[in-house]
Amino acid sequence: MIDERPSPSGGPILLRRRTRRSVWKELPILLVVAILVAVAVRAFVLQTFFIPSGSMEHTLNINDRVLVNKLVYDFRSPRRGEIIVFNSPVAWRNTPNEKIFIKRIIGVAGDHVICCDAQGRLMINGVSINEPYLNSDEGTRPASPTKFSIVVPAHRLWVMGDNRFYSGDSEEQFSVTGSIGEATIATSAVIGRAFVLFWPFGRSSWLSVPSTFSQVKAPPTG
Repeated sequence: MIDERPSPSGGPILLRRRTRRSVWKELPILLVVAILVAVAVRAFVLQTFFIPSGSMEHTLNINDRVLVNKLVYDFRSPRRGEIIVFNSPVAWRNTPNEKIFIKRIIGVAGDHVICCDAQGRLMINGVSINEPYLNSDEGTRPASPTKFSIVVPAHRLWVMGDNRFYSGDSEEQFSVTGSIGEATIATSAVIGRAFVLFWPFGRSSWLSVPSTFSQVKAPPTG
């Protein structure tokens, strides 16, 4: 604070007073601001999720924690190989509480996905892909429990768990219903991309897209 007092010569003397606002008075304001920022970040930018099932083993194990970018798909479309969190279709749920799923994107709109080639690998747009992230506990099993040949509809995604024989995913729904609409999820249902495994610390890692997906050609047009 600036104070003016007359000097002996008649001119003002500027004196700076120390502010004495209590830290305790500021603390509630700071807490409110911090809470509002945290709520905004969680709602629109980043959110943590825990893994409740073994459908993504051993990329993600039960009770692992991942950090999800909720903003990325506001600027671009989901891509093959990314691990996403999404609001599950009602038909996919074994219980009413299974509202949020986490899976890997295998096919995007227009992709022709086939299981399997002669070596038991998935084929996307005619290209066989090697999937090093698949659960090695399954040994030499093929990349899918059932055979299929589908084309992903517009604005939809074909998603599968990394633990293929124990995953409620697009393959399972298609084998039950035979409907490509029920077997895929809407891009609008995607909450965000899981990009880092942060807990437990001993398993922390970036959830990057495997290089095998860079070999896949764009889907045919027209």
